[in-house]
Amino acid sequence: MIKRDYLIILILLIVILACCIAIFNATSIKGNNSEGISYEVLANDTIEDKGSVSVIRNIGKPDSQKIAYVVGVHPLENETHKTLLKLLPPLTDLNHCYDIYIINVTEDVGYYGDGLSDNSPGRQNGQNLALKYVYPEIADGDYELAVDVHSNVGAYPYKTFVFSPVNKSAGSEYARDIAGECENISYYVPDSTTSGPYLTIPLNKNGVPAFYFEEYSFASQSEKDMHMMELINAVDNLDF
Repeated sequence: MIKRDYLIILILLIVILACCIAIFNATSIKGNNSEGISYEVLANDTIEDKGSVSVIRNIGKPDSQKIAYVVGVHPLENETHKTLLKLLPPLTDLNHCYDIYIINVTEDVGYYGDGLSDNSPGRQNGQNLALKYVYPEIADGDYELAVDVHSNVGAYPYKTFVFSPVNKSAGSEYARDIAGECENISYYVPDSTTSGPYLTIPLNKNGVPAFYFEEYSFASQSEKDMHMMELINAVDNLDF
């Protein structure tokens, strides 16, 4: 009789444990918003476009303020782009909702190998895709902010920094706020930017605050990860 009682108790414990595991898994899936995240192709690779554009939507809280990240405008700055794509989508407990616009240039990419040429075909192809496909999506998408992710070869006084090409704009104010919250990210405005007229400038002038994040191309991957997490966390703590 005693053995039977022990057996019943053991079965009950197993059932309770199984229920707890099921509840935990369901809660984890909901918290990670894995079912809400979606992937959409905005432009297929064509002879005319010389690349494709896609978007990962609804990272974080779908019903919260929307923020857009953009990667791939300048194709050979891709190590920084990959860092954002690696770190942001898996995050849980985010305060805002994020969409990541991904530009994939497929023609003349190699012409921008040294990171110094402002007039390379691959660079221009990415800028054209940004203006044609990404700009209208963000401009009409009810976004509170857009962040264009780039990298540089160290020709500036600061290697990791944020800035907006439109002075005294909401985008520049948000960028200054970000720099003020980050130990390793400065606020610095270069003399010029080739991609500004294709995305960040028209966004700022048409109601969507936008700024650049610039990472040092030759930083170690651990440094890139650390800086990107600083950016992600600071953006996620902005009040709109």
